[in-house]
Amino acid sequence: MIYFDNSATTCPDEGVLTSFIEVNKRFFANPASIHLAGKQAETLLEKSREQILSILGAPDGDLVFTSGGTEANNLSVIGFARAFRSRGNHIITTEIEHPSVLNAMEYLETQGFVVDYLTVDEQGLISVEELKSKLRPETIVVSIMHVNNEIGTIQPIAECARIIKEHSRALFHSDTVQSFGKLPVSLKGDGPDAVTISAHKINGLKGSGILAFRRGIPPQALNFGGGQERGLRSGTVAVADAVALAKAMRISMVDEEQKEFRQWRNRLIDFIAPYDDVVILAPDQAAPHIVSIAFYRVKGEVAINFFQENGITVSTSSACSSKSTTAGHVIEAIGLAEKYKNGVIRISFGKNNIEQHVVEFEQVFARFMALLGRGND
Repeated sequence: MIYFDNSATTCPDEGVLTSFIEVNKRFFANPASIHLAGKQAETLLEKSREQILSILGAPDGDLVFTSGGTEANNLSVIGFARAFRSRGNHIITTEIEHPSVLNAMEYLETQGFVVDYLTVDEQGLISVEELKSKLRPETIVVSIMHVNNEIGTIQPIAECARIIKEHSRALFHSDTVQSFGKLPVSLKGDGPDAVTISAHKINGLKGSGILAFRRGIPPQALNFGGGQERGLRSGTVAVADAVALAKAMRISMVDEEQKEFRQWRNRLIDFIAPYDDVVILAPDQAAPHIVSIAFYRVKGEVAINFFQENGITVSTSSACSSKSTTAGHVIEAIGLAEKYKNGVIRISFGKNNIEQHVVEFEQVFARFMALLGRGND
């Protein structure tokens, strides 16, 4: 099977799996315990925290280990909004964020917060001028994803950070789940104040992630109990998950900005472009590992099933909404023509792919288009 759904989840790295198993065998004690075994587990946990913060260029920063990107985004959006409510009640985000951000924003609106949603153009790109115009004295949080999970658009995060810091006191959070390991992600300098990362997007394990942030600006806790993770996330910390995540992040840094991904993306775009009745959702500023296309009056599920029958796994535009029969919110936001909306599929590369996989995709794609009676004149 050729697996081209790496934006949904990746195959765990063997080294990550080995680390996870070894830590569970040797350092299984509760890191909050005061006996030797507990202290050893705690030492390993804190070493993992230090390694991750160093990777993010923020050795003096802080982070919370979470169950994944969704919890990290919830903790960031809701936790920071609550933490800074004394400053104001205004929040800014975009209309193409992951549901874990958008749904959290909807919840905050029921709690008296005012949320502005930045629009995007046909490439999924926000306007920094609109961002600037939306900032108010009472703006307390801005959340803008780095790379869109459905079409791969890269937002101008550095410029956004500059504008936010020049014109407000708002905390700037970025969902970097789709960008870490493919593009530079950092908390240092003029970057975001907080970022979220999910392990299973970078050949780590499902059920593990982080919210990392600059020291001195912690979010308000969303759950309560024993006060673990500096009181920000109560519950026994999964030391093996933390070690495995640090390992996955170290490995991903080595592979950052893989040239092969961009070459494959460009190759697929050039191959598909001549075909009739196919729209390539290829932003000018896009991550190297994502290519999305839309078929004219053909459901994405039909295409997915055809590719699967021919040994290739692709997905609809987002795994989070893949079972929905309606177009996703990102596809609606970019204004894709109605006749293409339900025909979107996403191809996303990972470290286990090789160029031959791209060649075989092209062959299957050509057969599918021939079956539909659509040429490439």
